[in-house]
Amino acid sequence: MYTIKFNFEQKGLEAITLHNVEAGQSLLEVALGNDIELHHNCGGVCACSTCHLYVEKGADFLEELNDKEEDFIDRAVNPRLNSRLGCQCLLNDGEGEVEVTLPDQTQFLGE
Repeated sequence: MYTIKFNFEQKGLEAITLHNVEAGQSLLEVALGNDIELHHNCGGVCACSTCHLYVEKGADFLEELNDKEEDFIDRAVNPRLNSRLGCQCLLNDGEGEVEVTLPDQTQFLGE
């Protein structure tokens, strides 16, 4: 089981920490299943960059970055070295702590 902390760049939103999160889910699925808004225009199939997030801690617990995901990250707003797409961040079998930051999604409203 995992502990996942979601931080937010958007002002006024407090961090949310989830406990006992099962492996095998993507961070997008975890967010949506816990009423955490994370845009996903393509429906979570790695065909856009709207579920872009920053992995601050626990990257080793996530499925590795692949070439297709990397191509879409390059199109994201403000990509960083720790950028990932939430739909592609599958929690590996095991347990640990993962911490991510969701960019201010109000900047994506025009997409």
